[in-house]
Amino acid sequence: MQTRTLSNSLTVSAVGLGCMGMSEFYGPRDDVASTEVLHRAAELGVTFFDSADTYGSGHNEELLGRFLASSKIDAVIATKFGIRRKPGEYARTLDNSPEYARQACEASLKRLDRDYIDLYYVHRLDRSYPVEDVMGELALLVEEGKIGHIGLCEVSAATLRRAHAVHPVTALQTEYSLWSRDVEAEILPTCHQLGIGFVPYSPLGRGFLAGIFDQTTQFEDGDFRVGLPRFAPENIQQNQSAVDILKTMALEKGWTPAQVALAWVLSKGDNIVPIPGTRQVKYLEQNVQAAQLTLTKAEGAHLEDAIKAAGIKGGRYTKEGMKGVDA
Repeated sequence: MQTRTLSNSLTVSAVGLGCMGMSEFYGPRDDVASTEVLHRAAELGVTFFDSADTYGSGHNEELLGRFLASSKIDAVIATKFGIRRKPGEYARTLDNSPEYARQACEASLKRLDRDYIDLYYVHRLDRSYPVEDVMGELALLVEEGKIGHIGLCEVSAATLRRAHAVHPVTALQTEYSLWSRDVEAEILPTCHQLGIGFVPYSPLGRGFLAGIFDQTTQFEDGDFRVGLPRFAPENIQQNQSAVDILKTMALEKGWTPAQVALAWVLSKGDNIVPIPGTRQVKYLEQNVQAAQLTLTKAEGAHLEDAIKAAGIKGGRYTKEGMKGVDA
């Protein structure tokens, strides 16, 4: 597995593993299957694992903790704080208070069974607290050796600059894929200018760009995609055009549509490290292989132009899901 550097100080595998779906949002959990994926990822050279305290109300961090205890991998663990939810509910409140940041960090360390978190993100922006105050408390956690690096999620370029002025931000995590390209206007240029790594989540459009869904798809109970605008029946047919474009190129190159989509994301900058998630080994292996695949500039431009022309219908989230997105 090739490696990439986030900021100038944290080196990780070129493709990471998003672990959220192992605990909730994508149907019933299966710890046995998820643990198999985690161990196979380690065998394939994945060193970057992404979690959050809110995923499964702590279950995701506990799952990672058990995996780390049984593995010899020198893993880079990223986790997050800032979203409070009742178990099983999607509705959330945001809390970036310095007191909660410290409390949440200690709880995550316990669940992960670690004394150190490599990369600690503010999961969503709580406008009740200036980002300068939040960064100040996280900087203290760095000084105390509780966390190694600070990250932010889904913040604007202006907020990123304010935060970075208080303490270096190592990585910004925001949705980015061929069907979600808003970050190209200001966020990516700001990251490049400030030397901040960029971690795209949902680089496969929550699986849609992998070409495994259509209008007949029946989602499992508990799969939150059933309520997302882009997966609504009235929008799927329109959005299927983007998948058809990926499938055509994939057929020409002997790749999968998911590999084409990931190769495109990887081509957008050496400081970009996507974290596709999966609960199946076969998809993990395909995703990891994408790190070895290269699109030409012409191929990348063709994808961008063709998908833009086809059009994507529907928002990224519901109104509830957009809470704390500092667009």
